[in-house]
Amino acid sequence: MEVEIEIISRENIKPSSPTPSHLRAFKLSLLDHLIPAPYSPMILFYASQEESAENTHFETLKRIQSLKQSLSETLTQFYPLAGKLKDDIFIECNDEGANFVEARVKCPLSDILSQTDLILLHKFLPCDHLVVEESDSGAYVANIQVSTFDCGGIAIGICISHRILDGSALSTFLKVWKSRAKGCEENAMCPNFIAASLFPIENLWFKDLSMVMWGSLFKQGKFVTKRFLFSNSALSTLKKQLAMKNSLLHNPTRLEIISAILWKSLMAISETRFGTQRHSLVTHLVNLRRRIHKALSPQYAIGNLLWLAAAERKSDKVTTLGELVGELRKSISEIDEKFVERLQSNEGKSVMFKSLKRIGELGSKDEVDHFGFSSWCNLGFYELDFGWGKPIWVSSIGSNGAFFMNLIILVDTRFGDGIEAWVTLDEKDMAHLEANAELATYAILDPSPLQHLV
Repeated sequence: MEVEIEIISRENIKPSSPTPSHLRAFKLSLLDHLIPAPYSPMILFYASQEESAENTHFETLKRIQSLKQSLSETLTQFYPLAGKLKDDIFIECNDEGANFVEARVKCPLSDILSQTDLILLHKFLPCDHLVVEESDSGAYVANIQVSTFDCGGIAIGICISHRILDGSALSTFLKVWKSRAKGCEENAMCPNFIAASLFPIENLWFKDLSMVMWGSLFKQGKFVTKRFLFSNSALSTLKKQLAMKNSLLHNPTRLEIISAILWKSLMAISETRFGTQRHSLVTHLVNLRRRIHKALSPQYAIGNLLWLAAAERKSDKVTTLGELVGELRKSISEIDEKFVERLQSNEGKSVMFKSLKRIGELGSKDEVDHFGFSSWCNLGFYELDFGWGKPIWVSSIGSNGAFFMNLIILVDTRFGDGIEAWVTLDEKDMAHLEANAELATYAILDPSPLQHLV
C-alpha cells in the first residue's frame, strides 16, 4: 500500500519553565542500561469527530496547538525529556526541547486501519534511529510526530529514549501530558526520579554485560512481524481446559496463557524444522515497581525499573500447555520484593552478573531457541484522551530487518476484550506459525483494528 506523507514542520518544544541549574545533569540508573534499543516506538491513532471539512481543518489546528502547549508544560515536570543524551551516564537537561514533527497524510485514517501494513507504520514515527548503535550521544531524548489525515483523524507517533522511560514510565508521562491538554493539572501525577538512588551507577560494567547478553540473543535472517489477536472468550476457554487438566494450576493470567500457547506453538515449529524438540528459553521483562516499597511511590518512578525473568524447557521433556504456564509463573514469581532487595544489596552485582550471563550463554547456543516477551498491558494507553476521544488503536511497528531477535509484544485491545500479540520471527518460522492449527483455534491473524469499533 502506497501512502503519501508530507512533513509540514519540525520544531523544538521547550519546557514552559526553565530547568534549575542544579538539575541540569540528570544521572541515569544502573538498570537504564538493561535495554539496548534506543527507542520503543508507539503510535496512538485517533478518529475524527467532525462532520464537515471546514470544522475538520479548524479543529485539527486547535488540537495540534493544544498538544504543543500542553507538551511544553509537561516537559517542565519531566525535564530530562527536554534535554540531550550526553553520554552513557548522564542526560544533559539543557531545555533544548522535544523534537516535534507535524505531518499530513494524504488519505483517510480508515485506509490505514482497514488493511494494516505494519511496515508502513514506520512513516508515522519522528525518527528512523530504531536499531542498536554504539552511541546515541547528542540525540534527542523525546521525539513526537503528529500526523493528520484528510478525514481529521490524528496519529501521534512517540519515540522517547529507552534510557529514561520504560513502558510504565512512558504511561506516566503520557497520562500527565493528556491531563494538561484537557486542563486537568490538579489531577496530574507527580513523577519521581528515585531510580538512580535505588540502583546507582558507578561505571559501565552493567552496560557492557547487558550488551554482551543481548548480542548473543540477536540473530541474522529475514525477520517479519505479524499480529495475533487473542479474544477474552478464547482465553477463557483455554483457562477452563487448563483447570480440567491441572487442578494445581490456580487461575492463570491472560499473559501467562498467551505466553504459554505461543511458546508451545514456537517449540512445535522448531521441532518441525529440526526433527527434534530443542532446548527452549523464554524471557519476560518484569516491572519492578510493584516489588519496591510503596512509601517511595515507585508507580510514578521515571527510568527503567525492569528485570528479566527466564523460563526454560529442556529438550528431553514432554511439554504440555499447563507445564509451560507453570514454568512461566515460577520464573516471574521469583522476581519478588526479596529479589529486588538482593539487587540493591552488596550481592547485587553478583546476582545481576549470574542472571544475565546465564541467559546470554543459553541464548547463544545454536541448539537453544530463545523468545523474548514484553507486555504493554494494563498500562492505560487506551485511556489517553487529549480532549477529542480515546485512541481507536495503540500500535507498535513491524520489523523487516536482517538482524533482530524473536520478540513478542503484548498489547491490550481497545475495549479490553482481548490482547494483541505482535510477533517478530524469521520469515520461515513465521510461515509455520501462521499455519499452526492449534494457534489458529485461539487467535485471529492480523485483523483490522476497525473490526473492534462499535
